[in-house]
Amino acid sequence: MNNIQTPEKVAIVTGSSSGIGLETAIHLSKNGFKTYATMRNLGKSEAIKSRSENLPIEILQLDVIDDASVHEAIQEVIRKEGRIDLLVNNAGYALMGAAEDLGIDEVQKQFDTNFYGIIRTIKEVLPTMRKQKSGSIVNISSAIGFGGMPLMSAYASTKFAMEGYTESLKSEVAPFGIHAILVEPGVIKTDVISASPFAKKALEPTSAYSELTQKMGEIMKSLYENCSSPSVVAEVVLKAATSDNPQTRYQAGPDSEMLFKERRQKSDEEYEKLLQGFFLPPVAEVK
Repeated sequence: MNNIQTPEKVAIVTGSSSGIGLETAIHLSKNGFKTYATMRNLGKSEAIKSRSENLPIEILQLDVIDDASVHEAIQEVIRKEGRIDLLVNNAGYALMGAAEDLGIDEVQKQFDTNFYGIIRTIKEVLPTMRKQKSGSIVNISSAIGFGGMPLMSAYASTKFAMEGYTESLKSEVAPFGIHAILVEPGVIKTDVISASPFAKKALEPTSAYSELTQKMGEIMKSLYENCSSPSVVAEVVLKAATSDNPQTRYQAGPDSEMLFKERRQKSDEEYEKLLQGFFLPPVAEVK
């Protein structure tokens, strides 16, 4: 039995070549959305093509760090559909490395994709959403967006920035019938973990943080083996996007739910102690 609904709304999903973006595009297309799955490199579109036969999905090139690319892709959707009901900002990556080892150029590149990228897409869709007096913007944040973790200061900074930006945006666009929403996944089985680049200096054996880097690598590998599927995030995105009165933020995955609860209940010092006990060696062991 075919349970795919006839598309009633139009969605744009960034970073749809794999992982959360791919699953979200597929899930939305099965649940009432004509979905435009966008990605920087169309050469990586085979995964979604192989799963989107007979689904209301179109694949578009969109590079979130390129103003012209963002403008052209979103204007194409508007020309074809005349409306945009949902924007899912998913494109991003995680730069790994201790704060002292991060190059300024590496951090700037991280921000250009993870944070300035969402500003580009949001600014492009808002005029249309305002005119139609409706729409939802779902920004894929992270559990690290409400509590930083070692070796992820650059990535956490982009997600903290996204959270503040989204909270501010929410109040601005609400009078126009537009919702701004955060989805905060925990560790998800995607290419983000395995493909996360390390800062150049972080990989040097002379780094003062090499022991911590090795330990974190082992921990992340263990977490990755037992983490949630991207479909968990896709389901949360659909729930948020179809709610008449959505929450400001949604956690996706049991680890994110646990960390969010602990972050809200504990003091800064207590939460830091929780993370240190899990991630960091005792101070006496640091050489």
